[in-house]
Formats: sequence, structure tokens, C-alpha cells
Amino acid sequence: MTASSSSTLKRRSRLRRFLGGLSGKNAAGEDLKAAESADDVPEAEVSSTSSGIASQSSGSGELDPFFDSAVEDPYQDVRERMEELSGTDRARYATHEEEGQIHELKLSAFAAYTTYLGYAVLIVCGHIRDFFSRVFGGRYFSKAAEFASDDVDLYAPLLKGWENFFRRRVYHRVQDCFNRPIASNPGATIQVLERVSDDGNKTMELLGTLADLDDDRQREIYSRGEHFVTASNGRVARDCINLGSYNYLGFADDWGVTCARDVIGSLRNMPVSMSSPRNEFGTTTYHREVENLVARFLGKEDALALNMGFNTNATTIPALMGRGDLLISDELNHTSIVNGARSSGAAIRIFKHNDIKDLEKILREAIIMGRPRTRRPWNKIMVVVEGIYSMEGEYCDLANVVRVSKKYGAYVYLDEAHSIGAMGPTGRGCAEYCNVDTTDIDIMMGTFTKSFGGMGGYIAASKETIAFLRDRCAASANHNSLSPIVCQQVISSFKVIMGEDGTSIGKQKIQALRDNSNYFRMRLHDMGLHVLGHYDSPVMPIMLYSPPMIAAFSRECLRRGLAVVVVGFPAVPVLLSRARFCMSAGHTREQLDQALIEIEDIADTLKLRYGKSIFG
Repeated sequence: MTASSSSTLKRRSRLRRFLGGLSGKNAAGEDLKAAESADDVPEAEVSSTSSGIASQSSGSGELDPFFDSAVEDPYQDVRERMEELSGTDRARYATHEEEGQIHELKLSAFAAYTTYLGYAVLIVCGHIRDFFSRVFGGRYFSKAAEFASDDVDLYAPLLKGWENFFRRRVYHRVQDCFNRPIASNPGATIQVLERVSDDGNKTMELLGTLADLDDDRQREIYSRGEHFVTASNGRVARDCINLGSYNYLGFADDWGVTCARDVIGSLRNMPVSMSSPRNEFGTTTYHREVENLVARFLGKEDALALNMGFNTNATTIPALMGRGDLLISDELNHTSIVNGARSSGAAIRIFKHNDIKDLEKILREAIIMGRPRTRRPWNKIMVVVEGIYSMEGEYCDLANVVRVSKKYGAYVYLDEAHSIGAMGPTGRGCAEYCNVDTTDIDIMMGTFTKSFGGMGGYIAASKETIAFLRDRCAASANHNSLSPIVCQQVISSFKVIMGEDGTSIGKQKIQALRDNSNYFRMRLHDMGLHVLGHYDSPVMPIMLYSPPMIAAFSRECLRRGLAVVVVGFPAVPVLLSRARFCMSAGHTREQLDQALIEIEDIADTLKLRYGKSIFG
């Protein structure tokens, strides 16, 4: 028996064990087409910034034939420093060519004290306001209830006491910083509709048009605003630089050039919705083409396209894992993974974020000790990680996760929602970036909502695994299939990324995203802000810590024409409130420089420079 046939038999045996005895014949995965590595493709004019210099595989700043060196580099003055910082991070945390410790910011005692004090003041004041509201009446304890169910003497409260209190007295005070409606596509710039509240942020209403304002003085103040624009139907909006959307490759900016013709054309052949699950009448040639593209792009045998990214994790994990199985999850994994793990019925163990020693300790203990009480061996063990952690901006230590998992015979489930399309020289995600062969990753999950400008998610794996999931996964068997029109959007964006549209737009987008991300991160570090994450990641959170800073930072940014996302408890731990910036290939350096000027001024005003002083 040859070595290749022996490895094939081992892989099949491993697969049958993974699927609980499901048998099937492996088929060789399709080779990547030559179009993916073609260099001589015509240029096309796009809105994305393109540097044309140095791919991710080159940390030395040398010219890379992957790009046209004739394209002007907007980051030429800082190119050498950006490549050095990027190369250092990658060598330490991805390829491990250099020794490096896990990124860990030290929270100063002053920041911790002021954060706890801020929450204490909010809670004490909230209880005082509740007391007077119950005595004299208020917007939360009105004597004249609008609905019958508002009468707490007759109806049980919908929320628990603490949850109700937190929403009333903490969240509602800053509700204007969340769920802001927009009136444009989420490109590099975005139009944010103005909202007002007459009841202390308990409810928010759209301002509407200038005619809806009370007097001419108010109309003059709004119309003279630096960022004032009117959206459709004359609604008052604010034109902002968009630093919050997952428009990683900028398809929201140049959609009319890259995707519009094919997407609109698909309406002539297909309905907007199939109104049926995949296993009934919900599969079309568009779905099959998407799945073939995903499989070929990732070097896997087959793929399954589903209609929602969150549901992809929440329904796939329970289909793969069950009683008698062990699921080992990174402590910072997304809620969709948490929900899927909890509903699977499998035992769950949590390992410290990106801590390979802790992962190995848990795996060794699981194999030695077996199941609780009976000590019987686990049916199967699966390790679940993410390519990029969306609240941290860090990429996974994938090479070591795969190494340790293979050592102990555990399966690897990789969630690439934020890394597919956004990492690697050709956009193939964390596996490409960390030099990990995709054949060593059992399950690869990703979404079409970030880099591809669509919606839905995918699972890429072996043919047997995908065939199993088509029948057992609830998102495939019971939920509506992905819209054929969205399928066409995904197909068009894939072809751009892979260069199969006959242009180099995709290559320019990938490089532009990397350059914009590294430049913005470098400048935030220079300001002395506490910045989470690694270079080459398009997600970069900065730490705000104190709860008053959440509202203050968000409102100041909006006033200055910046649309940002702020995050506080309970989405993150109490002490670790933050603002999160997401870069896009559609941003120009001029836009980023303007945003950085405003952020630096806000950081001075709010005392956020914890990297330079313990007092900010």
C-alpha cells in the first residue's frame, strides 16, 4: 500500500468517526484554476484605494508582481514602517518565526476605579429616580398605563428586575448611540438620519424634514451644520465617514461597476425568494454555483450555502455535535457559536483566548479522564475558533490550534466570518495568512455579509460532511434558502476577488484594505490610545473603559461627521467598554487622515490616551 493511499484511508476513517458512522466515498477536491494566479490582467478604474506595493507575504517592502508597480502608492511615505510593523506581528502571532507573547493591555488602577465609580453612580442615581417615579409618577411608572399589560399589578414583568432596571436607567440614557438609521448604502461615507426624543431617550423618532422643526432658528442651525445633508424625501441627515460597517472590500462603494449588471440581470431569470428550504424547491443553479466557487476558493471538496450567517453556526454545530461529544471553544467566540454549542447537547469546555497551552491542557485532560462519572471516552472532540475575533481585532493562532488538535485527534471548526476575503494575499482568510493547509481544517465556516456585500453563510468541508449537513442541518432542511439574487451578488464578488472578471480590481481591493487597516492602526497607536488586535486585521477596537465615555465618544464622533460603533456591558466585560473601527478598501487616505484628526482631538478632550498616561 502506498503512502498516499494509506493517508486517504486514514482520512476516510476519521471522517466516518466524525459523522457518527456515515459512510461515503471521498472524491478528490478540484484544483484551483489558473485564473487565480494570473498576473497579466487589465486594470479597471475603481473607487478603492490601491497601493500597488508589497503583498502580505512580503514583510521587507519589496515590490511584488502581484500588483502593478505603476499604480501610485498613497502610503509611500510610511510604507517601510507599516510593512515592518505588519511583518513583526505576523512573525510573532501567525507564523511564529519570532517569539511573542499574547497581546494584553494593562488596565490601570485609575481606569478601573473610574469605571466602577461610573457604574456605581449610574446605579445609585437610577434607584433614586425609580423611588421618586414610583411616588410621583414618571415615564417608566406612569399611573395612566398606555397598554393593559403595563399594569404590573395584573401582569408579570416581561424582564427580570435587574434587566429591567439596567435597560431603564443605564441603556436608555445612551440609546441614541445605538441602532442609528441610515439613508444611503454603507460605503466609505454614509448618511445617518437625525433622531430626536421627547422622553429622555426612552423612545427615539426620526427628525424628518426641516419643515418638521419648531421654528426658523432651528432650521437655520441644522442647515448650516458642516455635515448637513438631505436624504430621500428631504429627510435631515448627517454625512459621515463610515468607520463602523463591515464593508471590508468596498463593494458598497463600486457596486455599480463590479456587480450591478449581473445582479440586476439575474432578476430576469430568478425570483427574489424561492420561498422554500434547500431540500425541497429552494435549490437553483445559482446556489450550486456559489457552493462550487466557495469549495474551489478554499480548496475543499464541497460547500453548503445557507441564508443567514448567524444561523450557519447556530444550526451547523448542533447537527455535528451531540450527547457524548465534547466541544472546546475559545472564550471569546461569537454568540452564534455559543448558541450552537449550547443547543447541541454536547459537553462544553472553554479555553483561554488564543492560549495554546490551555487548549492542550484541556485536550489532554479530556482524553485521559473521558466523560464525567462514567470515564468512557468521548465520541468525538471538536475545537472551535474564529479567524478574526470581531470584538478584539485579533486573528487566531491557527497554526498552533491545528497542530495541537491533530496531535490529540480533535476536529477543527474555523469561523471565518470576518477573515474570509479580508486576510491573506489572495483573500483566502486566516488559513492562507497563517500558512495552514485547508485540508487540515475539518469544517470551514464563513459569511457573505462582510467581504462579499451580500448575506448568508457557508460551510466548506469534505463531500461526505456536506452531504450529511444537507439533511441534518436545520438551516438547510427547514429554513428558506438563500435568495438567488443574493447568490448572484456573491458569485460576482467572488469572481472579482479571484480575478475571473478579467480585471485586477480584486487584487487592488485586498491590498487597499490591508494598507488602510495598518495605517489607521499605526496612527491610533501613535496617539497613545489602547488599541486591541493585530496588524493586517481590518477590525481595531480602542478602549474607552468608563461608561460615560461610551456616550461621549459616540456623540462627539457623530457631531464631527464620523459614524462609529461603541460597545459596552453586557456585550463586553464591565471594565472593557470600547469603540470599534472597521476599515474598508473604499476608504481613501484623505478620509482616514480627516477621521484621525477628529479622533485625536476627541481623545484629548475625553482623556483616552492610556498608552501615554495612567490618567488618560
